[in-house]
Amino acid sequence: MSRHATIAIVGRPNVGKSTLFNRLVGKRLALVDDQPGVTRDRREGDGKLLGLEAAQMVWAIGKLLGLEFRIVDTAGFEDQDAATLPGRMRVQTEKAVREADAALFLIDARAGVTPLDEEIARWLRSEDTPIILCANKAEGKQGEAGLMEAWSLGFDTVLALSAEHGEGQVELFDALRPIVEPFMDAEADAADEEDEDAPLGPMKLAIVGRPNAGKSTLINRMIGEDRLITGPEAGITRDSIRVDWQWEKDGEVHEIQLFDTAGMRKRAKVIDKLEKLSVADALHAVDFAEVVVLLLDATKGLEAQDLRIADRVLQEGRALIVALNKWDIAEDPSALFNGVRTALDDGLSQVKGVPVLSISGATGKGIDTLVRVAFEQREIWTNRVSTARLNRWFEGAVAANPPPAPGGKRIKLRYITQARTRPPTFVVFGSRTDALPGSYERYLVNGMRKELGFQGVPVRLNFRNSRNPYDE
Repeated sequence: MSRHATIAIVGRPNVGKSTLFNRLVGKRLALVDDQPGVTRDRREGDGKLLGLEAAQMVWAIGKLLGLEFRIVDTAGFEDQDAATLPGRMRVQTEKAVREADAALFLIDARAGVTPLDEEIARWLRSEDTPIILCANKAEGKQGEAGLMEAWSLGFDTVLALSAEHGEGQVELFDALRPIVEPFMDAEADAADEEDEDAPLGPMKLAIVGRPNAGKSTLINRMIGEDRLITGPEAGITRDSIRVDWQWEKDGEVHEIQLFDTAGMRKRAKVIDKLEKLSVADALHAVDFAEVVVLLLDATKGLEAQDLRIADRVLQEGRALIVALNKWDIAEDPSALFNGVRTALDDGLSQVKGVPVLSISGATGKGIDTLVRVAFEQREIWTNRVSTARLNRWFEGAVAANPPPAPGGKRIKLRYITQARTRPPTFVVFGSRTDALPGSYERYLVNGMRKELGFQGVPVRLNFRNSRNPYDE
């Protein structure tokens, strides 16, 4: 199977790694702030670069020509004990460099070469991964001295960049071209041989919840490696991290994109700017996902904030699964499970039948069931009912319980159609539908869930008045 070349960005804290990452992917995916140490986990994205010739041809042929590769943003490299949080971050950075096809070593040209830069350079020279030294923040005269100092680190070339202003990208293109182009050629050959009956795209599965619920631990257990930083400290995850995973079941391989997100606390407690950015990034991951797993800490039970998160997921129209994590150490699990189920039925009355599962990210218990249910919920979420079957059900539902007649004037409901999926959305046509009470709308939605198989996913029902040609 072909793949893109993987390029890692490495350097000490606050040299502009995440800014360069955002520049290369063309989006503000990574959180950026003036304070050092914002990035903790590895974050990956699809990078693109134009060379000089390609940039000149864009206007002429109307399409983008250039390099395409996988870019990895890493945490700032710090010399700390491996048991500490900075130490665990450094271990992830080391893994990213060793797994990459090349690494961009960033220094701050304005600050010049520091002792930590020299230590990182010694480590990188001992690795087999090709290294491209980049002096970032090199715009203007303030970066000239640092650019000259960079040659003392012992690498063959030094590129002058400004990630913030986009300078030096053509030179970076030329440096990456011999590394990236062989992968692009192999991918093009594989695309020519691709089967026309390609399977559906990977399932987008986001894990959300309060801080310290075990989201990163769960994903590490799912993929079978320590990909995400974990620990007893609450709020370790800041960026929403995507991890591509293949789940094998009964001889079949299923593609999944897992999204680890920052813990979401009660809004009134979120004061720090960086935490606000992290929560906004987590909500963006929910918007992008197809199925969302709300992870609860079984040792703490269900809290009001969990219901707020669940309500937000359902308002965005995503399929929801509630998973009770740390089940292996929960006290009185039977009473806990029944209590959570009852609280969800009361607190999320707009969606009946949301799956509730018990799992353990530490031991792996229940993970296969969780993934299987996620695929089942996605299938329900994307289901389309034929118009004929839909209206047979609709006519029977209206006949069994006709709409009320407020003020003595009848409400006529004529027919229904499914406007879209993801989430299932329906439109009912009739007269005086604006006078229909909410209780009748709930009656129709509950009937759809029971008779048409939309249990556990949000269903949207809209009403429209049919046009009367005799109405002035």
